[in-house]
Amino acid sequence: MPGSRTTSSVPLDADTDAAVASAVAGDESAFAALVERHRRELHVHCYRMLGSFEEAEDLVQETFLRAWRNRGSFEGGPGFRAWLYRIATNACLDAIRRSKRRLPSLHSFAEVPWLQPYPDRLLDELAPSEAEPHAVVVAKETIELTFLAVIQLLPPRQRATLVLRDLLGWSAGETASLLDTSVAAANSALQRARATLRERLPTRPSEWSGSEPSDEERVLLRGFIDAHERADAAAAVALVREDIRVTMPPHPWCFDGLAAIEPLLHEGLTAPGDWRLVPTRANRQPTAASYLRAPGDSEFRAFKFDVLRVEDGKIVEITTFDASLFSAFGLPPTL
Repeated sequence: MPGSRTTSSVPLDADTDAAVASAVAGDESAFAALVERHRRELHVHCYRMLGSFEEAEDLVQETFLRAWRNRGSFEGGPGFRAWLYRIATNACLDAIRRSKRRLPSLHSFAEVPWLQPYPDRLLDELAPSEAEPHAVVVAKETIELTFLAVIQLLPPRQRATLVLRDLLGWSAGETASLLDTSVAAANSALQRARATLRERLPTRPSEWSGSEPSDEERVLLRGFIDAHERADAAAAVALVREDIRVTMPPHPWCFDGLAAIEPLLHEGLTAPGDWRLVPTRANRQPTAASYLRAPGDSEFRAFKFDVLRVEDGKIVEITTFDASLFSAFGLPPTL
């Protein structure tokens, strides 16, 4: 249930008074060092708001620029981190407003062409450490592709309220202050957002609150990789459920059911050339990074990601993305 998704409150006193004072006074190096500490968490925040890895990068840069230009508006005290979140959230709301992007309904990821995957290796930067003991582990249920797509249905301020309250653990008062609204209005927005999620999100088992892959996911990913590298369509078919769904954002294609994807598998595993796949993870989901060696080529070149959703021992959904984010996953362009 959305109301139980709170992972941790956002600590507002993690920055030393001296460092903040120097940054606000105009020390560029101090300011850069200070905001850089928050880059990854702000990037994840913007990603949740927008659903796009690359747009989130742009919005983090916009956040830092706005913060520098308006550093004089910071009133001091322990709230520097919250002040950055205010700027980032408003930058996201402005970007959504400019894009006029609306998602009136959601049948599949094909209707969310801006959706992109998020590398787990970067999510893991938010794990608690001695330097950042208050960091929050990003749980699967708060970052998986289905969750990201469903919250795109929410009006922007409802989306912001949900993320701040249920994912970051902010209080009603803090959220209302950030959004320049009343506590009653913020609570109303949260209730409407939670109702949408209850209606649209599938029930997940308790282990979905973690961040590590399950044994089931590991086994299926190994099988998926092996079948593709051997160009064994029958083995690939054996891994998927009868009602399998395949989408390929930003393309508007949606293939539902084994009968629809079986011909694609037979052709796709042999016609383009030879495949080499590398196991990775995106959005806390098992993922295969595919490299293709086309006929006449001497190298395997980055081609696509397949993000898998697994239920009851079968692959029930495959979301395919292009190779544009291989570097973000720490993967080379060729093998």
